[in-house]
Order: sequence, then structure tokens, then C-alpha cells
Amino acid sequence: MLKRSLTIAGHQTSIALEPEFWNGLEALAARRGLRLTALIEQIDAARQTPNLSSALRVAVLRDVQDRLEP
Repeated sequence: MLKRSLTIAGHQTSIALEPEFWNGLEALAARRGLRLTALIEQIDAARQTPNLSSALRVAVLRDVQDRLEP
């Protein structure tokens, strides 16, 4: 697990994810032309679950699935 401290929506938070998920988030942010924190803010605002880390993992998974579909 890799823990990072970020300011999201004006408040400080710490998020712990596996390095592979951080890499996936960084790649997703780059493809969308966003800063990592801006991407995380978007995911945070749209999530349906109480756990931000889970929402971030699902966002990376969905991105991979979307890119694999023909």
C-alpha cells in the first residue's frame, strides 16, 4: 500500500492504494488532461459508495474495461 496526502475539494485527506492503482489513476488523469487531484475530485463527487479508496479502484477498473471493449 502506498499512502498519499492530498487536498480534495478543499480539505486534506489521506488515501492508501496499491501502487498499481496509483499508476492507473495517473494514467487516467493524463488521458483526460487532468491533474491527479482534479480526477480524484471528480470521482469523489460522483461516487455512490462511502469509501473513496474503493471508488478510485473501481474507476481504474472501469477505465481498463472500457479500453478493452471493441
